[in-house]
Amino acid sequence: MEPSPLTQVSQQSFQPKIVHLYETLFRVRQDDDDDIELSEGFWEEFFLHRPDHAGFKSVLDRIPPDEMLHLQAHSQELFRRAVARTKAGSAPSDEIALETLTVFLDAALNKKYTNPSSDIISVLAGLHDADAVMAEFVGALDMVMRNGRNIPLRLKAVRTTLSITAAGFLTVLPSYFTHRDLFPSLMKYIQDCEDNTQVLPAFYLLGLLVNYNKFEFQNPYRLRLDDFVNDAIIQNIIVSFGETCVKLRDAYVAVQDDMPEGWSLGSTLNYFSLGLLAPASRPATPTPSAEESKSLFATLPAPEAGVLLSTYDFANANKVFCFTLVAAEPANQGGVSPLSAFLSLTSYLFQHAHRSHRAALYTYLSLFVLQILVEDQSLVKRMCSDESNLSVRLCRQRQPYLPLVRGDRTAASVIIDLIIDGINHNLRRKLDINFYTLSLGILLRLLTYLSRAKARISYHWSELWRSLLSFFRFLTTYVSDIRVLHRSTDMVNALTSLLAFALSSGENFLPNPAAYDDLFYKLVETGDILIKFRDAFDLSSSSSMQTLVNVSAHYHALLEGRGASGGGSGKKNLSPKEVSQVIKQGYETLSIEAGEGLERWERYREADWKGVLKRVARVVVEDAKGLKDERQ
Repeated sequence: MEPSPLTQVSQQSFQPKIVHLYETLFRVRQDDDDDIELSEGFWEEFFLHRPDHAGFKSVLDRIPPDEMLHLQAHSQELFRRAVARTKAGSAPSDEIALETLTVFLDAALNKKYTNPSSDIISVLAGLHDADAVMAEFVGALDMVMRNGRNIPLRLKAVRTTLSITAAGFLTVLPSYFTHRDLFPSLMKYIQDCEDNTQVLPAFYLLGLLVNYNKFEFQNPYRLRLDDFVNDAIIQNIIVSFGETCVKLRDAYVAVQDDMPEGWSLGSTLNYFSLGLLAPASRPATPTPSAEESKSLFATLPAPEAGVLLSTYDFANANKVFCFTLVAAEPANQGGVSPLSAFLSLTSYLFQHAHRSHRAALYTYLSLFVLQILVEDQSLVKRMCSDESNLSVRLCRQRQPYLPLVRGDRTAASVIIDLIIDGINHNLRRKLDINFYTLSLGILLRLLTYLSRAKARISYHWSELWRSLLSFFRFLTTYVSDIRVLHRSTDMVNALTSLLAFALSSGENFLPNPAAYDDLFYKLVETGDILIKFRDAFDLSSSSSMQTLVNVSAHYHALLEGRGASGGGSGKKNLSPKEVSQVIKQGYETLSIEAGEGLERWERYREADWKGVLKRVARVVVEDAKGLKDERQ
């Protein structure tokens, strides 16, 4: 008869046998003595039982860091034997060993040791044998990821590597993964995946490995991204990324469904007074209160958002990756393309960027990717043409709303929309300067391309001018709060340059003279705000700022003259139609000296954002730890 998997602890209490073995191994049982011998029989039994994740974690969590060091002989033997079982590849002990390693390392690495690097090495391998044991460990994981007996086991190896890389990111462990190149194994695993959801852990792991000390030494994983050209693997990654974006976006929608009401069978029948024929509606889902929604939104995006770091690194290094992201079609009929999914998620991230520092950091990654894409002339050309037309669900969870556009449109028009939304929905006294500087820079890059190419995309341009000029008003109102913020001068210069460029070059990309007139009309409406803005931010020497002030002053003089001659009573209030006529007539006497170089911008340089990217990496590491519940 097979032994029972339960061990009697008391008359009424039973526990799984494997938990009893955990307690024996780490001497937390009161009836254990210090000289217990861990025989071959003990280890055979240990790797026969399926791991109890909660039970093992509970045992390890009860051990203080100093005690863990005291028990290092047993922890080292556990580590060596689990590695050996994993490498042997015999079912089911190889899989059990991998699961055991995941839980053990996650708990052991997260303890607050006095000397983290040396103490962790002592717990796992001992200082004298560290290099040999750790090399064996990484080699075992490499072998399983590349040649494991099946995809589920290889996926478990990927997830184990992801878990321990995250847990040990700031200690000594990740260096062993950079000493041995796991890139070919990860790519081989991704190539063999039949289910796109299985790609995510490997791609996520790649992002962590690429970012390990990448500003301190030549990271081999970053170098690998530069010349990787396997189209099939890149396609698998991007399809998986798109599906992850949809999942992350849907988490926002689950808090507040913002889909505008459309025509359905029920609404159509009700319209014609035939509501009794309409199908029965499903019970309404309870709607969270405003406070509940605020709390739920603050937890988003979900931990899978860490894949944005991997996407950024690949996009920054590899033009093939960028082209595939922009050009990839939907994976199935009725689905959305990866680019559409990414833009949709970005829209939701932007509207909620202010809710937490973590959310803001993830928006930077989206902004970096967008900037990299629009700086590539072949890609921005595609995104501004009908070749890129796509339908994107944009966030409408907070007012003000942009006009709802149904059907397909260019990717460039979608990007402008989501950036305007970000500008409108994150106005705070403690402004996120990085967010606004990056957003304005992307707009300038898009407009300079449109102007040079004389490309005219269909877009509600008046919304862009209204948002930018409202931003001027906001900055003028809260100047004392804004000026003290780091890099605020860069943001202010970006704003004035963008609007001055639009004034000087708008006729090259705006669809018709009426749209160009509207830009001047919006500027005139701003009144004396521009002068207040110039004085508040000390921009008297800025040619861009002076261009805006001069244009405004030119038309104000014409309007005052028209008002003074409007009738015997001294008419001063002109109708919108009259103002528009003055604007058209004013072109004849208007001279715009916008200054040279407005259309110039510097290409993205990762080193300029080193501090931000290091903070992003730390957030992604924490989110990688948060994924462990899904892995178990």
